[in-house]
Amino acid sequence: MRPPVYYELIKASSEGMARRGRLHTPHGTIETPVFMPVGTQATVKTLSPEEVAGMGAGILLSNTYHLHLRPGEDIVRDAGGLHRFMNWQGAILTDSGGFQVFSLSALRKITEEGVAFRSHLSGEPLFMGPEESMAVQNALGSDIMMAFDECPPFPADRDYLTQSLLRTTRWAKRCIAAHKNPDRQALFGIVQGGMEHDLRKLSAEQLVELDLPGYAVGGLSVGEPKPLMYEVLEYTTPLLPKDKARYLMGVGSPDDLFEGVLRGVDMFDCVLPTRIARNGTVFTSKGKLVVRNAQYARDFAPLDDACDCYTCKNYSRAYIRHLIKADETFGIRLTSYHNVYFLIKLMEKIRQAIETDTLLSFKRSFYEAYGYEN
Repeated sequence: MRPPVYYELIKASSEGMARRGRLHTPHGTIETPVFMPVGTQATVKTLSPEEVAGMGAGILLSNTYHLHLRPGEDIVRDAGGLHRFMNWQGAILTDSGGFQVFSLSALRKITEEGVAFRSHLSGEPLFMGPEESMAVQNALGSDIMMAFDECPPFPADRDYLTQSLLRTTRWAKRCIAAHKNPDRQALFGIVQGGMEHDLRKLSAEQLVELDLPGYAVGGLSVGEPKPLMYEVLEYTTPLLPKDKARYLMGVGSPDDLFEGVLRGVDMFDCVLPTRIARNGTVFTSKGKLVVRNAQYARDFAPLDDACDCYTCKNYSRAYIRHLIKADETFGIRLTSYHNVYFLIKLMEKIRQAIETDTLLSFKRSFYEAYGYEN
């Protein structure tokens, strides 16, 4: 019997390891490779679900840790699940809460059972392990749940990385055992191992044996140089099944999307587009633009004259700069809308380039215009 979420390979590119596919979920079919906007607390910051869907997004990411703290998974469950609670008709992926818990390094203690930590909101003592993470995600009702893993920092010594990945495998097995809705929710595993090739291989082999419907590469974009991230990714993705979805967690700058796709990644997520939007920074076809800078005070052009999003069709750099300088929320809405739209449309173009075997030439032209080094 097919799992509730499964990957369909449409085309393996002749360029790099790029591939074109479809991810079938209970809430729609997702064209891949895909960028997933992040709705940490059941909302993509400043944007309505209808706006995000209108951009072409079919899947969002929400955060288990944050939703567990507030409003609490019981409230979401009683509302009919996360889809109904936030009025999102598409698919939802929830992370395990592991990354957020482990980022609270001064507030947590790791044991074999799980992680004891303190809430960053109230300071109250809390505990999360594989069973607790599964219970929260089952209550949220996401289409894709992530196994509870240990995300090591960079740099980390080899002994720590080894123990961490072995614990991640043991926790993945406990997640499988604790998962209450395997007919409605898919569970993805997370490959760890730091920057060590042989440890990545060990982690991938152990998780692939569990025959999960999808796999993520975790523990990257945690402070390591980008060339090292690309090297580890290039080594790791071929270790994962060709008939399963591959997900690179927490990565979403335009260059990372290109480089990840060329190394066989199907799914990406990142808070970057809305985070930099709140500081008045936007992606454009000619590189990043800091619209709050004084040079745009009398600039009545759109953020990007090559963009057809709502923001660019209706508002000028000068107006958006005024809104942001005046602390008007509408300014952040406009920059957030543009940035999320930009990445969704970039992934559409990347998919088209894979279909026509022109990904490398598209990458070269994009990098040249954007200001990246090829």
